[in-house]
Amino acid sequence: MEFVLILLPIFGIFAIGFIGQKTLKFDIPNLSKLTLYLMSPFLAFNTFYTNALTMDYAYLLIFVVGLCLSIIAIIYVIAKVMNYDIQDACAMILASAFMNNGNYGTPVVLLIFGAAGLDIAVILMVLQQLAMSTIGVFFAARGSSQNASMKIVWQRVVRMPVAYGALLGILLQLVHFPVPASVMTCVKLVGDAAIPTIMIVLGMQLAVISFRRIDIPKVSISLILRLLISPLIAVLFTLILPVDTMTKQIMILLAAMPTAANTTLLAVQFNTKPDLVSSTTFISTVLSIVTIPVVLWILSP
Repeated sequence: MEFVLILLPIFGIFAIGFIGQKTLKFDIPNLSKLTLYLMSPFLAFNTFYTNALTMDYAYLLIFVVGLCLSIIAIIYVIAKVMNYDIQDACAMILASAFMNNGNYGTPVVLLIFGAAGLDIAVILMVLQQLAMSTIGVFFAARGSSQNASMKIVWQRVVRMPVAYGALLGILLQLVHFPVPASVMTCVKLVGDAAIPTIMIVLGMQLAVISFRRIDIPKVSISLILRLLISPLIAVLFTLILPVDTMTKQIMILLAAMPTAANTTLLAVQFNTKPDLVSSTTFISTVLSIVTIPVVLWILSP
């Protein structure tokens, strides 16, 4: 029952965006740009500035990047075999390689493992945010419908401010620079507003999807990779990384989370098959109501 209560606010926010778009017809690309360029950098800065860097970051960074690159490699193989174009491959990467371990995964970990587990979940959330603001942006730009050259792709990656917010947070933390409380209040207000706004935009995107036009084979592959293959790859990483049992369980659990809502923003911003990405995000979130309890049952002693 507690697990269902965690999900209710998530679907409630999706519903707000869905209903708002159906009734008021918002400009989704501009709202996506607002969130990516003005709000998300503050969220990244606050996350990296306020969470102390420890050696745990090194092992968990290997896990986050390794998991992401493993799924990307699988998608490239599938795209080669199935003769998918680069836009399809990049959209599937956005839909499969990045999990919702923030507003979804973190509360679940807190519920199951308590405060000790929450510390690990926060570190993984921070690293996932960094991966999405770099690797995710690259593939979103690479899969743009404009068929941009690699030079233009890298220019778009460099212009995205999210990574700079994260790097500035890390730098100021390492040099022990005391950011004034009034400034941090502003940063936190804008950053905290980014998460529900991202989810509202996803709900809006769902409102304009024609489910008759959804590419079922590609969405199905993305769902299998996100909900089934990803936790299996995580198991392999737990066998080689020197982390404790609870950390291993949290790594597997978070790897089984549905697609991160942020990927819809990137897909909309760069027009990288946003219907495919947003539909996978929504369906994976719905299916996780079944798959996450199964993972928890397998992890239980």
